Amino acid sequence: MEIKKRMVSGITATGTITLGNYIGAIKNFVSLQDEFEMFIFVANLHAITTHIDKTVLKNNIKNMIALYFACGLDPNKSNVFIQSEVLEHTQLCWILTCNSTIGELNRMTQFKDKSNKVKSTNGTDFIPTGLLTYPLLMASDILLYDPDYVPVGKDQKQHIELARNIAERMNNKYGEMFKIPEDYISKVGNKIMDLQDPTKKMSKSSENPKSYISLLDDLNTIDKKIKSALTDSENIVKYDPINKPGISNLITIYSSITNIEPKDVENNFKNKDYGVFKNEVSKVVCDLISGIQKKYNEVINSNEIDNWLEEAANKARFIARKKLNKVMNLIGLNYKRK
Repeated sequence: MEIKKRMVSGITATGTITLGNYIGAIKNFVSLQDEFEMFIFVANLHAITTHIDKTVLKNNIKNMIALYFACGLDPNKSNVFIQSEVLEHTQLCWILTCNSTIGELNRMTQFKDKSNKVKSTNGTDFIPTGLLTYPLLMASDILLYDPDYVPVGKDQKQHIELARNIAERMNNKYGEMFKIPEDYISKVGNKIMDLQDPTKKMSKSSENPKSYISLLDDLNTIDKKIKSALTDSENIVKYDPINKPGISNLITIYSSITNIEPKDVENNFKNKDYGVFKNEVSKVVCDLISGIQKKYNEVINSNEIDNWLEEAANKARFIARKKLNKVMNLIGLNYKRK
């Protein structure tokens, strides 16, 4: 029997799952679950790097789990679990912290962006340490499971490089303990942009609700968000992310859902204006999300979800515990081990 290669990934539980999360990550997870052994988690520990209300966090976790399954992840094929229920993630994180440098963490572009956002939002220099160190938790999330690939968006590529660098450093220092993972980036639709500022990635933490589409938005709201998406005055449906980021973002969304290449989308709407194209984008997005919401409503209160999560967490714990013990043995933390 052929042994499947392994993938691991997760999405932070800071808010609802967006269309960008679906196209950039979950859609890939679903298409890859027959080919790979998948470990997919809800990153609730990453969600507390900045303050979040406990009720909001609990609801986010519950909704995210249900949406994972509603989007097509099969509990018989993919191991879906909650990050905090596998304690080895945080234990390994401390060990990685002791084998990384302040300089490495300071160079992370997302730390710079998020810390500046905290300053501008709160008007204070109080920057949570978690914003600096969370790439080490992300590295732990990955290295615990010896994955062959980690499916990520382009904005996370720097974090994968950090995980690889730390793994190589520790392998050289202590002996072979970690597999060096490769990133897996989808060719189309790996980065969906903000509908109101298409120079930025679509984010569920955006203060402007018109800038992103939640998988739990009602269909009328989705239609309005797409119709009001920022484009340009040229009124030509052309894929040009540099000069026409707004319409190019809508083309990427349409292309990702319909599996039609961007250039073919451009040709199909060659003599159509933005209004016609936005109508078509709205139709395919609403059709997709309507199906997801139907499945979501079927599973959100199902007793089966807890069973699926526990079974997957048990499998994750078994693998993670073996890896952590190996790391501790090689470092010398298990003092009785020769």
